[in-house]
Amino acid sequence: MTKSRVIEIEPLTRVEGHGKVTVHLDAQNRVSEARLHIVEFRGFERFIQGRLFWEVPVIVQRLCGICPVSHHLAAAKAMDKIVGVDILPPTAEKMRRLMHYGQILQSHVLHFFHLSSPDLLFGFDAEPERRNIFEVIRKHPELAKQAILLRKFGQEVIEATSGKKIHGTSAIPGGINKNLSLAERDHLLANHGQFLEWCRAAVTLAKSYVIEHQHLVKRFAHFPSNHMSLIREDGALDLYHGKLRATDAAGQIIFDQVDTDHFNDYLMEEVKPWSYMKFPFIKRLGNVDGWYRVGPLSRLNNAAFLDTPLARDAHLEFRELTQGSPNHSSLNYHYARMIEVLHCCEKVHELLLDPDLQGSDLRSSGTRREEGIAVIEAPRGSLIHHYRVNENDQVTFCNLIVSTTHNNTAMNRAVTDVAQRYLDGQPDITEAMLNHIEVAVRAYDPCLSCATHALGQMPLQVELVDADGTCIQRKSQYIDEDTYGL
Repeated sequence: MTKSRVIEIEPLTRVEGHGKVTVHLDAQNRVSEARLHIVEFRGFERFIQGRLFWEVPVIVQRLCGICPVSHHLAAAKAMDKIVGVDILPPTAEKMRRLMHYGQILQSHVLHFFHLSSPDLLFGFDAEPERRNIFEVIRKHPELAKQAILLRKFGQEVIEATSGKKIHGTSAIPGGINKNLSLAERDHLLANHGQFLEWCRAAVTLAKSYVIEHQHLVKRFAHFPSNHMSLIREDGALDLYHGKLRATDAAGQIIFDQVDTDHFNDYLMEEVKPWSYMKFPFIKRLGNVDGWYRVGPLSRLNNAAFLDTPLARDAHLEFRELTQGSPNHSSLNYHYARMIEVLHCCEKVHELLLDPDLQGSDLRSSGTRREEGIAVIEAPRGSLIHHYRVNENDQVTFCNLIVSTTHNNTAMNRAVTDVAQRYLDGQPDITEAMLNHIEVAVRAYDPCLSCATHALGQMPLQVELVDADGTCIQRKSQYIDEDTYGL
């Protein structure tokens, strides 16, 4: 008699951080449950407490080596509030924006070409030894060269604006600690035309995949959802600053132009015992219907337009895929991601020509405050940093809701959808079938180490095993933590 069983995909490959997927099959090989598990814990929200607030923008970016700029800038924006600054000097504002566009460009390029393109170029069913960047280099050397040089360009923008390619130090409470020299500007401008053409080609590549595989795109991890992102006052995409907009599956507004200081009036978080990652939802819709997606797909769904010419046209073509309705296909995250790369490349050029970047007014100050909240659009979606600081300048409270956490429910939906579609009732489960599940997770470009922040009761389990690996004794303890938003 066939028994129920559990299939584990561990570790998830070609993602940042450590995670696994479990697929539960019943006696008839039907998928009864599929879950994405985050199996690492970082604890930044706890050990940042007691540190001096001006240290925070440098410390928190150690969460990640892929998107440190996002944490660096989100923390700096929050600390701007602490030092009483609502409007930065033009040089500081534009230097931070330039850094941010460089970060999104390099991160998107890394994910699309290095991590996801093997699936798109060779197929989800391709042999495992072919699904890697080395095979891309061998089979598509010019494409691989463009990807490497595009990412290098993004990293050089980061280095010029933050002081280092990884874990920079330039964003400080109230401003920035350096401007852009003319030599740095000229270096970044030197080959910009070529980079722009490569970005346009990347959009064409992503669009072509979607058009040629419509039968797959329309059924693979395709499900209706709410979407949330920052939006500019005129409805344009703004990756650095704006107010919150959420729309439902039909594109109707749930809330709009919400000041980010009041995000916790609209969002809540819950925990589940099988993951270290929280599950946010929109308060008034509840945890069943209020989950939502963030990131490139949601940003392009929510934005009325993009304010750079080439990306504006690409966005219009993207919206034509669904006749102006929200796009709910997980695979279209890749297409949206490349449009944002093009947008960032255009914004970088626009800023490099701005003489404010050579300004000397780098920092402002104001009346000291005790609380700072900031939201920024990181490569993977909306990133929230919330801090409280005491009279001794020490952090007393920290809560981080990162992009991947916002997408937690959506990724679990995607895993379940694909598992049921490709594994349900199959007598033999192949590696290629399991790779389909990983493809669904990779579409969201998850940063799992960023997302591992527990809330409520976090389980601590200790096992004593003998020389044969048999568990002799198991003890569990629950550590009480301050709940947030519950």
